[in-house]
Amino acid sequence: MEAKDLISGGFDEVFLATGIVPRTPELEGIDHPMVMNYLDVLRDKKAVGQRVAVMGAGGIGFDVAEYLVHGKTSPSIDKIQFMKEWGVDLKVSSAGGLAKAEIEPAAREVTLVQRKKTKVGAGLGKTTGWIHRTTLKHKDVQMINKAQYLKIDDQGLHIELDGEVKVLEVDNVIICAGQDPQRELQDALLESGMNVQLIGGADKAAELDAKRAIKQATELAAVI
Repeated sequence: MEAKDLISGGFDEVFLATGIVPRTPELEGIDHPMVMNYLDVLRDKKAVGQRVAVMGAGGIGFDVAEYLVHGKTSPSIDKIQFMKEWGVDLKVSSAGGLAKAEIEPAAREVTLVQRKKTKVGAGLGKTTGWIHRTTLKHKDVQMINKAQYLKIDDQGLHIELDGEVKVLEVDNVIICAGQDPQRELQDALLESGMNVQLIGGADKAAELDAKRAIKQATELAAVI
């Protein structure tokens, strides 16, 4: 849809719930063929190599890392596989129903990298963050903090860590460096004199929150 379609429609109000666009950092080699963003992987299902560096260790970075290390079936949608991975004895033949965890080998070698000095995953949900960290630990995902991104080339992702330059030799670098509001239609609509309201990621892209988006939409609907 284009702005002209909305303008010609004669609407009294336009609510833009157009979401976000992945943020692309300024970095030498960011346009290298090995570079993807998280939508390329999660939405468009583009092929990803065996060795992967994920730039950005927020919620989306963790989601991408988990997606990449799982095999054809994720434990989250396979009850038996889930119980095996978390050491649950469904027959309760052992004390407390506990069994030795059976971890499937990771489908890929993944390195999760962030610039922040804080512990990787520190900003995840208080009640579920430990699950994501443990899952990636089981899959031998390497987690690096305090990294300075230098460049991307045929060798892989070059970083500086504690004053030492290192190269992460990977097949793909996946950018999970946040997102910006998708407001492509807003300026043209405002210039035409239309009343425009923003909802969800189009309003605030940082720390996307479905609960907030639903609340905004409900309140706006109640007002009109």
